[in-house]
Amino acid sequence: MTTTVNGIAGLKEKVGQHLGFSDWVEITQERVNLFADATGDHQWIHVDPERAAKESPFGGPIAHGYLTLSLGPMLMPQILRVEGIKMGVNYGCGKVRFPAPVPVGAKLRLGAELVSVEDIPGGAQVTMTFTFECEGASKPSCVAEIIFRYYD
Repeated sequence: MTTTVNGIAGLKEKVGQHLGFSDWVEITQERVNLFADATGDHQWIHVDPERAAKESPFGGPIAHGYLTLSLGPMLMPQILRVEGIKMGVNYGCGKVRFPAPVPVGAKLRLGAELVSVEDIPGGAQVTMTFTFECEGASKPSCVAEIIFRYYD
């Protein structure tokens, strides 16, 4: 379910709250291969299912960590919608960690917590914690501090 807030004031009301979860998305070998093509990262643990099944400690191919992180812009609109602003931009990341792999074929979702809202000229800087988790996994696949800027 998407949380809708109105403007920066609405964001400030949500500080400290977990905003919810996205739908699950399956991580397919095709998605992994397309990411490898886009980034030039063709390491065998990602793109060679046969070798990964035989030689990797993961038992098969895994998604790139940065592929997992890059799904944030696709999944976040399922969690939060900010209305009453002129624009929002990705400003950057703080700490990013990949505690567990995302096996090809896994279902992944995003959870988001709104950590802080700080005033800046013309708007606000918003920090969120993104937690990507695989269905049935004991620990998250990616935990990242993500920074947005919203302008009114």
